[in-house]
Amino acid sequence: MARFVAGKCPTSTTGSALEVRPRDAREVWAAGRAWLWAVGHDERDIATTVDKSTGARLFTVGGCLATRAERHAALTAALGGDLRPALYLPGSQLAVVHSDGTLRVVGDRAGVVPVYWLPYENSIWWSTAAAPLAALAGAGPNLRLLLAELTLTGVDVRLHEAHYEKVRRVPPGHALILRYGRELSTAPVGEAKPSGLVDGVRRLRCAFTPAVERRAKAYERLTADLSGGVDSSSVTCIAARTRPLLAVTYTDAQMAEDDDARYARRAAAEVDGITHQVVDARAAGVAHFDALADADALPTTDIPSLTLGLLAIKDAQLTPATASGSQAHLTGRGGDNVLSAAHSHLVDAFLAGRRASALRRAAAYARSQRVTPWRVWQQLATTAATPYPRALERLATRLTGPGPLAATSPGASSLAWCSVTAAGDWLTTDGRRAVGELVADRAGVADPYITPAVLHDRLGLEWMASSHAMFDAIARQRWNLPIHAPFLDSAVIDASMSIPAYERVRHGVYKPLAQVAFTGLVPHFLLHRTTKTAFTTSLYAGLAANAPVLRRIIDHSELAQAGLLDAGQAAASLHAAVAGAPAPLAALHTLLVTELWLARLQTARATWWQPDLQRSSPCR
Repeated sequence: MARFVAGKCPTSTTGSALEVRPRDAREVWAAGRAWLWAVGHDERDIATTVDKSTGARLFTVGGCLATRAERHAALTAALGGDLRPALYLPGSQLAVVHSDGTLRVVGDRAGVVPVYWLPYENSIWWSTAAAPLAALAGAGPNLRLLLAELTLTGVDVRLHEAHYEKVRRVPPGHALILRYGRELSTAPVGEAKPSGLVDGVRRLRCAFTPAVERRAKAYERLTADLSGGVDSSSVTCIAARTRPLLAVTYTDAQMAEDDDARYARRAAAEVDGITHQVVDARAAGVAHFDALADADALPTTDIPSLTLGLLAIKDAQLTPATASGSQAHLTGRGGDNVLSAAHSHLVDAFLAGRRASALRRAAAYARSQRVTPWRVWQQLATTAATPYPRALERLATRLTGPGPLAATSPGASSLAWCSVTAAGDWLTTDGRRAVGELVADRAGVADPYITPAVLHDRLGLEWMASSHAMFDAIARQRWNLPIHAPFLDSAVIDASMSIPAYERVRHGVYKPLAQVAFTGLVPHFLLHRTTKTAFTTSLYAGLAANAPVLRRIIDHSELAQAGLLDAGQAAASLHAAVAGAPAPLAALHTLLVTELWLARLQTARATWWQPDLQRSSPCR
């Protein structure tokens, strides 16, 4: 069953002739012709806080972990015009404030809980899922956006657009503001206040520890990932201080030869409260891209999800959790974003006046990438000298022009503002034009003062947040198991992002923030781990094992049928991967799940909406 929150607010005295409500919805609140509904949420997910003196209300829907006092404080602050406490409420939830005829809808900082809106039939309809709004308006998929997500990096592809035509997106960290009879507006809900390293680390520890502990207290039966890496290990070790749990480690033929399983076993042995179980792909008989032959049997998501390419693996990995009766499963998703920084932090350091240090670290980075330092220095200098809007304009010109999409040097590309991925080679002339026009649109509204790492860190967080949200949606459908990512809570993100990117990293030290923020909470040997397991071999093996099915998906590409993508070029990349040759693995994964999503779209109005037989009262 789908799980989302939706609402409706009239924009004129005429009202809407369309009297519908989300199918199987729970009515949370109604006033005049304005409504708030929850679908797929039970009563425990919904909390209402009322200010007795004004009648103002704060609604939270989802996994809110706030106390009653915290919700009251958030409502009081909102009445004074400050929505930040509502944004920072512990957990992952939608917050809606109603006061003086105004509705303020707030998701979260990264977009785990997104907000979309649609003007339709004299009303603004809004939702935390885009598909119901698309069905309401009869809108199809936004192919230009899908293509841009496949082929671009460093571009705010989504911005105000959704994965469906006509549907609009509220940028994460912003509020949707609705008032009866007036045009809507959106506004940022504060920004991460800059802080030094010491204060930022203190804030990170103070935000992350309760983000984990409150989840551990909220569920009697708890499970967690324990990969052996810093992220999931930190979550699991802190949770085990509050409640005993089952920790699951997934491994396969490649990972068994690396350090992950060894670190995970040692953590389970040394930390009290952890029961450990290892799931081996070889024994389970699973691989990447298994279970995709029957598209109709796949779970549905609001946007394309990479989890589809891991479906059989997740089946095996979460079997111990479901067998134990787990009520929630903790993960370290988002840890890479919170505990590290984009490689373009080198450019930010250069712009901040730390030029000598930036150049030294750039040379070290070049050596790690096996490229000559002057290539990295050249890209650093180019990026530092170019405002972001100008970089987008140049990229748009390349895309819409006749020449080849010359790639930036592989070792230096991560320091560029924006670039075309390997999937750019699959674009047709029409595809290049469509993506180029999107980039040109973004150039017209891009912030000329933003720095590269701030941009790249934000885009990376938003990508991870939406990826996690879709994994959670699949897990609830397929295994009836909520998936949690404490690293993606708004307060945790803001604590990390308050520290300049170039201070969140240190050459030769893996995730130094974790070492100082989690000392005493997580074993020393985990925090000082210096290795990270790659999954390249596992991906190649899965592509090879499932090549016939994957080739059929590409052969029936809807992007290709629309004239935007050359399916033959994409199939050639798949063939190279199957043969074990260098290939754009991430692009292939993204293309495959995008095509599966397009094949499974559910945009019939009757799928999402039903007649509202209860006539509304007069507007007030």
